[in-house]
Amino acid sequence: MLDFLVWLAEGFIGLFIAGGDVFVSLVTGIVPLLIILLTFVNALIALIGPERIDRVGEWAARDGAIYYPIRYILLPFLATFFLTNPMAYTMGRFLPEKYKPAFYDAAVSYVHPPTGIFPHINPGELFVWLGIAAGIETLGLSVVPLAVRYLLIGLVVIFIRGIVTENITNVMWARRTATAKAAV
Repeated sequence: MLDFLVWLAEGFIGLFIAGGDVFVSLVTGIVPLLIILLTFVNALIALIGPERIDRVGEWAARDGAIYYPIRYILLPFLATFFLTNPMAYTMGRFLPEKYKPAFYDAAVSYVHPPTGIFPHINPGELFVWLGIAAGIETLGLSVVPLAVRYLLIGLVVIFIRGIVTENITNVMWARRTATAKAAV
């Protein structure tokens, strides 16, 4: 019985020791990196000027297929990079109502793919990337090529999602308009 109690006590305190080790690794590893990245991004915004960043959103609001890459690649990328999650979604305020659902879909889909290169974008999901990176590093491989591929594929995916969601939104609004006219 005494051996069981000793084992239980060691296991109990061992849980907190392991938690403390993880905490120390975060404080000496990723936390300083995130602080420096956030400082850099805020300094960059101050240098560029928030009004110039806002103008990109106004530019993306123009009609036409030529603005798809701006609206569903450039704007979500800049929004997630500069404003991070969840503030990135506020860049949709410059878009007409008909584009807001598609922008939101693109932006919300892009807060995870760049985490391997830009962890400040979504530090809340950093644990996912760190888990993947640990597996890659166990194999003796570099995580950088995977992070770059993940970022680039994310851009392709948000572009497709933006266009598809915009088309779905157009169909839904056309149905709503037709239903409203029929009711009158």
